Amino acid sequence: MAARQEVSAWRPAVRGVVEVFHAHFTGYAYPMHVHEAWTLLIVDDGAVRYDLDRHEHGTPHDTVSLLPPHVPHNGSPVTSDGFRKRVLYLDAGVLGENLIGAAVDAPDLRDPVLRRRVGQLHCALARPGDELEADSRLALIGERLRVHLRDRRRLGPPRRDPVLARRLREMLDERVVEGLALEEAAGLVQAHPAHLVRAFSGAYGIAPHQYLTARRVDLARRLLLDGRPPGEVAAAAGFYDQAHLTRHFRKSVGVTPGRYADGRKSSAR
Repeated sequence: MAARQEVSAWRPAVRGVVEVFHAHFTGYAYPMHVHEAWTLLIVDDGAVRYDLDRHEHGTPHDTVSLLPPHVPHNGSPVTSDGFRKRVLYLDAGVLGENLIGAAVDAPDLRDPVLRRRVGQLHCALARPGDELEADSRLALIGERLRVHLRDRRRLGPPRRDPVLARRLREMLDERVVEGLALEEAAGLVQAHPAHLVRAFSGAYGIAPHQYLTARRVDLARRLLLDGRPPGEVAAAAGFYDQAHLTRHFRKSVGVTPGRYADGRKSSAR
């Protein structure tokens, strides 16, 4: 079988993520190398074996691998079928250099919740306009990684904070169109971003990005009923573009904005 090298890479507009890298490799092995960033790796098909600090490790599909910055490592496929992987390179400040030693000792984490969240973050990073979702998912991932590296016993239910949740909801209500970055919101209420997301989700049963999207869809519905075209409505309701509006509108309402607008016209006759 001929060697295959398929890659895609980009730098998203999300603070803390240096690079997103997706790859499908067969017949290729990484030499020993280092990164300045944390390497957060999931393997979707196949498996990778690698050496880190002179110890051999593996990445079956149900694990999350966290390789620390400045520590040499390599990588090669376990079988001739190769591997398909998704990688996030995270700024060193996302976790802190004090956790490098713990990551060297235990880089492969068997945690289904963490694995699912990393996959969800990759999906959010691939969609322009969903930066609040990506920010929120990264905050929760960072929190869970820190717990793994410090004390697994702290992986328990979140502490409720209804006052903090209400303050975030009020800020989101005030900035439906402009949007609100998670880091800015956390600074305004003086709370850790991950705690802020957990407090909101625990109080209202919905994540902050889902709440903001729902408010924007409601606004879009009103504007469409006013007779404004979908392309104009997308910007007026705070969506990245018309495709961004269409994706969330169809998911929430069941039809595209255009079909929704057509229904308004027929009922008015």
